[in-house]
Amino acid sequence: DFVLVWEVKPRKHRSRWRARWRNKFTQNLQNAGILLEKVETASEKKTIHYLNLSAPWDVLVYYAEELILRAPLQAQPNPNFNTSDRILRKLYIPNLMAESLPNRPLDYYTCAFRKSKMEKFLGCENHDTYFTNTQRHRIVYELLARTVYGKRKRAEVGVARLLNEGAYTAAFPLHEGPFELPEYEVHPDELNQRQVLFQYWARWSKWYKYQPLDHIREYFGEKIALYFAWLGFYTAWLLPAAVVGAFVFVSGLMSMGTNTPAHVVCLCWQVGYLFDHPGTVFFSVFMSFWAVTFLEYWKRKMATLAHHWDCMDFQEEEERPRPEFAAMAPSIEYNPVTGVKEPYFPERARLSRMLTGSMVIIIMAGNIANISSSMVNLALILLMGQVYTALALQLTKWEMHRTQTQYEDAFTFKVFVFQFVNFYSSPFYVAFFKGRFVGYPGHYGTLLGMRNEECGPGGCLIELAEQLFIIMVGKQLISNVQEFVIPYVKAWQQKRALNKVRGTQNSQEPRRWEEDYQLVECEGLFEEYLEIVLQFGFITIFVAAFPLAPLFALLNNWAEVRLDAHKFVCEYRRPVAERAQNIGVWFNILEALSHLSVIVNAFLIAFTSDFLPRLLYQYKFDNDLNGYVNFTLAYAPPSYTSHPMCRYKAFRDNNGNYTLIYWELLAVRLGFIIAFEHVVFIVLRAIDWMVPDVPESLGLKVKRERYLAKQALADNQEALESILKLLGDTGSNVFTHLTPLFDTVPIVKHPLPY
Repeated sequence: DFVLVWEVKPRKHRSRWRARWRNKFTQNLQNAGILLEKVETASEKKTIHYLNLSAPWDVLVYYAEELILRAPLQAQPNPNFNTSDRILRKLYIPNLMAESLPNRPLDYYTCAFRKSKMEKFLGCENHDTYFTNTQRHRIVYELLARTVYGKRKRAEVGVARLLNEGAYTAAFPLHEGPFELPEYEVHPDELNQRQVLFQYWARWSKWYKYQPLDHIREYFGEKIALYFAWLGFYTAWLLPAAVVGAFVFVSGLMSMGTNTPAHVVCLCWQVGYLFDHPGTVFFSVFMSFWAVTFLEYWKRKMATLAHHWDCMDFQEEEERPRPEFAAMAPSIEYNPVTGVKEPYFPERARLSRMLTGSMVIIIMAGNIANISSSMVNLALILLMGQVYTALALQLTKWEMHRTQTQYEDAFTFKVFVFQFVNFYSSPFYVAFFKGRFVGYPGHYGTLLGMRNEECGPGGCLIELAEQLFIIMVGKQLISNVQEFVIPYVKAWQQKRALNKVRGTQNSQEPRRWEEDYQLVECEGLFEEYLEIVLQFGFITIFVAAFPLAPLFALLNNWAEVRLDAHKFVCEYRRPVAERAQNIGVWFNILEALSHLSVIVNAFLIAFTSDFLPRLLYQYKFDNDLNGYVNFTLAYAPPSYTSHPMCRYKAFRDNNGNYTLIYWELLAVRLGFIIAFEHVVFIVLRAIDWMVPDVPESLGLKVKRERYLAKQALADNQEALESILKLLGDTGSNVFTHLTPLFDTVPIVKHPLPY
């Protein structure tokens, strides 16, 4: 069920306290009922020790009840969650994306496991297959996490802290076997779970197929399955956005020849019209509705999957302190919930540290904007991203968060703020600041003695589109290359080091735990979520300037799904299956980005685009835009030049003062922002109201499941009827009648982890 690994170099000074910790840890695991098998691979320079752990039936049953694992009550047909498949079936159109997979996990009505009701659950007679492998891993890891190895007062508890202290080099559950198919022909039903995932999911040839989410969940757990479900759902929703964006771009391309101002002036104006025409306004409104509708339907999908995977009512249990928190906490206090002594850090001190950390974030965010705005360089952005991630990690550790959930939420927030400013500061500068403080001839604005930047002849929108293309597409290409190359290099180094230790045994086939130890440690989903959430910001916040962003995002995500699938199936050690009912704090970030995009696009159209100036000119002067270029240009003051035809782009008179047209245009711009935001937000609220978070059909299934659970877990009917009759009695009569019932309750002793 689980493997612990540690390495010992004979010539190096051995750490006695680490060996003592390991001995006590394994002894306590044995006392808790875990079965142990020790294997080692030795050479002259190093010995690698493997401790294989297995949980017997009694331990599994006890912890299944304590961890509130779900147990099957009644089988039911597997639901079809693919909307496109259902539509194509109704239209009798062949669906190339659908594929029949072997050994699809069954769907069940379930309820919380209870040992006393064992006979009510399906499959309880077969002890070897009753608990799934992921459930066994979760139970064993729970034992590993709470087993003592030193002094409890010092919080010397759990395998996570032993890994941090270097007592173990790795702890992981085993893969089901090799992912490669055997050389001889084998029936699909005889493939192991890992081979099924590789054959039907992780291969590049399956790029157009539906993801086998039930198989992913069964092998990796709900947390990883929800990530791939979200990534696939988001990628599918990008398809209509990409089609509309490409249509808007093509319409701008085709109308370039009919655009009077662009035809009159120069090629740069014509190129700028690709990204600055009435179609971009429509696309901004469309993407605002798209983003909110996508999130609303994802909530429905998330609720459906949470119920299907038995984690709809899942709530994280009372979490233990993090190993680093336990090691660095200054005192030991009683936990008011559990009543157990554990490491303690004063809340007031934590708040002061969080306030200081927030000030660091604000100061650093300002510095990021100055650097990135003056040096639009993708390499610098990627380099600074690594620096800011390291800084966020140190700040989060310093804040002393007690539990892993609190720690991860704080770290996620900091890194996202840093990366948001790091990646978006340059586009924000070009969109809203560049060319705004130029001044006019004879009175140019300066900063530190240097003249402020101004936009090119085509306007700032074309420069913004160029930056978005370079940053977004460049980052995606570099990230995909890194995801493809780095795991291979790490796995090659690990395999090379292990082969040196095995020496003469290389001619023999490596054992399963040795094969898995050669793989790369899974570092979680943080980087995967961060990459896609930043992409979501690019395609929503600046969509008015770059209509092709959803298309590039779609192409990237098709590759991203297979890259991530290949990593988890072929290159990573198997992670511990974790339960989850949603994507956590990332959903809140996506909601914030979707609302921010409405505001940013309103300002982008109003102040950066030429849409409103053209609209005002058509309304007041000429619908065909004849003379529009002359309308947007001002004459340089006579004191600046003697040349009568020196002109620049602004709404000023000959003395440099703003004209009435400028103030009219400003009023139109502000009115447009207010109208745009109000209309969009009202429609968004209507969409939120019309689309329920939980489908009606799912509500009926939940009620049915709860009814079956109540029937299965009810005590004998006579006892229940007696209690119901006693509801009308009072005082001593209730106690007198209930005492015989209490006397029949059996008392069972369970194994403890220490």
